[in-house]
Amino acid sequence: MIDADYNDLGFSVGNRLMVLVESQATWSENDIIGQYILFCRIYNEQRRRYGNTKQAVTETIRICKDRNVLKEYLESREQEVVGIMMTLFDDEQILKAYAKEIADNTARETEKKTARETAEGMIKKGKMTLEEIVDCIPSLSLEELKELEAEIIQPA
Repeated sequence: MIDADYNDLGFSVGNRLMVLVESQATWSENDIIGQYILFCRIYNEQRRRYGNTKQAVTETIRICKDRNVLKEYLESREQEVVGIMMTLFDDEQILKAYAKEIADNTARETEKKTARETAEGMIKKGKMTLEEIVDCIPSLSLEELKELEAEIIQPA
């Protein structure tokens, strides 16, 4: 969050901030890293209060400027910081939606496999018609049951 020459390095890995600092550097509320850590603490507090919203971001910036935390930077680049942080929310939401979609697809595939296995057992016993099996296992269509029956009946 700084646009100047420094030989320290900070980057994000997952939900953690990794900071590589020269050995002579100290961490205090007055140095840039100390201020960034305070910014992150304030931001986490506002996120707990307001969730992943623009209000959480704008409140974080307001509080930091009031407390003289990264004040100069935030005053000169407030809209940029808001934009970046909102993009992070969007990326996080997209990732969560993608993970949910994968989980839902996996659950549907598992359900379908279980339904096919149950229907296969019922067809092999031969005690029910395909129409009766469809009533018992509505996740499979009559066409799917006919295909399954054809697979079972085929000579080896």
